[in-house]
Amino acid sequence: MPLSFAIEDKGILPDSMIERLAAAGGILSESEFVPGQVQPASLDLRLGDVAYRVRASFLPGRTTVAQRIDELKLHEISLTDGAVLETGCVYIVPLQESLALPDDIAAAANPKSSTGRLDVFTRVIADETRGFDRIEAGYHGPLYAEISPRTFPVLVREGSRLSQIRFRHGHALLGAEALRELHARERLVDSDEADVSEGVAVSVDLSGDLAHGGVVGYRAKRHTGLIDVERRAGYAVLDFWEPIVARADRSLILDPNEFYILASKEAVQVPPDYAAEMVPFDPLVGEFRVHYAGFFDPGFGYAGAGGKGARAVLEVRSREVPFILEHGQIVGRLVYETMLARPDTLYGAGIGSNYQAQSLKLSKHFKV
Repeated sequence: MPLSFAIEDKGILPDSMIERLAAAGGILSESEFVPGQVQPASLDLRLGDVAYRVRASFLPGRTTVAQRIDELKLHEISLTDGAVLETGCVYIVPLQESLALPDDIAAAANPKSSTGRLDVFTRVIADETRGFDRIEAGYHGPLYAEISPRTFPVLVREGSRLSQIRFRHGHALLGAEALRELHARERLVDSDEADVSEGVAVSVDLSGDLAHGGVVGYRAKRHTGLIDVERRAGYAVLDFWEPIVARADRSLILDPNEFYILASKEAVQVPPDYAAEMVPFDPLVGEFRVHYAGFFDPGFGYAGAGGKGARAVLEVRSREVPFILEHGQIVGRLVYETMLARPDTLYGAGIGSNYQAQSLKLSKHFKV
């Protein structure tokens, strides 16, 4: 059944509408969707059967991605039986899904949470675009993933899901007044002094939770073994990560070009009729980037207006200079958008979500 919206309807498409969009030909795929591919407010994108190592990252501008690949490729790698993507290299992979969007549906992509927590920099590119991860309404054409492992070499294969895509009709972002009203009803964050002026302010927790042995985060080790992105709970934490214990002054010096996993001081929640996204690096808060993987699905941390929520895990990378983080320092903002309808399934343990009710947590690949 084709999708039909009134002009005033604005919001993110839920799971049922994503499936209807696909059935109507708005999402094309080389094979049927696999179980769990359609999430409450997004669709996982699958890698195709070949990767191209290219000389540099690029945007296609006024040409196609395929043309740019021909100009920049160094060699091709088959993903049919799996292949290792090395750190410091840039790869372009055609995705199994392509789009034939209606004129009133746009899309946005982001790395999946597990991808971001492995420091695998992943962005989606479309033909004749001037920006990453943004697909204009009415786009007809293929999709590609740009993949650049930063810290760990990763083993991927045809069908691996590193990115996800959301579809929206109209401008669905909540303004400051609407966000304050939603927080008054639902208590989006567990702080009595919550800053919800331009999105929910999220600060870093460097206090040292005794339940975690005083560990406030993890710094990625260099020169480790590879990580198979399909292997769950298969790797020892200490083989890949150095735990960071809280300091007496509750601060942390970020070393240039090192990768850290930290957690927010606040617990946040996303009510069922809304979706959220962590706004990435803001130059006003410091020389670092926070949160590669920014989508928060409806139901994340949700337990009603009196619920405690879940903490946001922060993927942090400093820029060219050392930078001091202090406990409670604001590092990003969570912006909220309305859903066009409530999803049939919400984020949570019932659909196998890996990070519901999380605190400080590494990706699903590591043993608890």
